[in-house]
Amino acid sequence: MDTKTVNDLFTEGLERYEANRPLPEVLPYFLEIIKREPKNGAALTCLSWLYLMENQPKKAEDTARKAMKANPADAQARVNLVLALLDSGGKGVRDQVELIQQILTVDKDQGDEIMRNLAEGTARKGTWKEAQKLKEWLEG
Repeated sequence: MDTKTVNDLFTEGLERYEANRPLPEVLPYFLEIIKREPKNGAALTCLSWLYLMENQPKKAEDTARKAMKANPADAQARVNLVLALLDSGGKGVRDQVELIQQILTVDKDQGDEIMRNLAEGTARKGTWKEAQKLKEWLEG
């Protein structure tokens, strides 16, 4: 991986995820990107999602918070944070949901992507009550 660019790593990591490769095969790509570029918001958001898929809400929360700092207008990073907080019983869910709704009012494309991601994540994990709850809040 050392000779690959960050863009190459990102592309390969996404391709592996989309091909339903085992998550332990996908995680190293995003970990390497963060090692090289600690403030890469897109990679942090993906890494946070992967931690959610791996049932590691604390790691997902910490990584989502870093992603939000890197790119405050990225609704997916906030979605990941909400999912992690719901899973761990953390506080601040309502504030984040309201911010997500504000972002989606301005950027409808992010809303479509989030709904696809929630559906895909639920399909991957099976029953995911936190994702269903968030989906209902965002649709309501």
